[in-house]
Amino acid sequence: MIINFDSDKPIYLQLAEAVEDDILKGIFEEESQIISTTEISVNFKINPATAGKGINLLVDEGILYKKRGVGMFVSPGAKGKILAKRKEKFYEGYIINLLNEASKLNISTEEIIKMLERGSVK
Repeated sequence: MIINFDSDKPIYLQLAEAVEDDILKGIFEEESQIISTTEISVNFKINPATAGKGINLLVDEGILYKKRGVGMFVSPGAKGKILAKRKEKFYEGYIINLLNEASKLNISTEEIIKMLERGSVK
């Protein structure tokens, strides 16, 4: 888990994405317990409220769930939810921009596909 304190992205969002990355990598399996917000705040020297905000974001999205008095756990199906969310973010952040720029340059869909195939060969 890496937090970039020089980034423009808020720390709580970086923390949420780092936990998601660890779930995708299998570091945190579904139904397994993650480290506590206290441990996160101590390890990264961040405010416990900031750590809690990042973790609660994942709880609100159904990626994590709380067991009262025990801790935070990875929800069943969390990996699929993260993949679906990130694919949609990829589409909105990259594909839409790509298609808009291609339209300006009069690049056809077929030409884009050829470019992608050419790029994937390397």
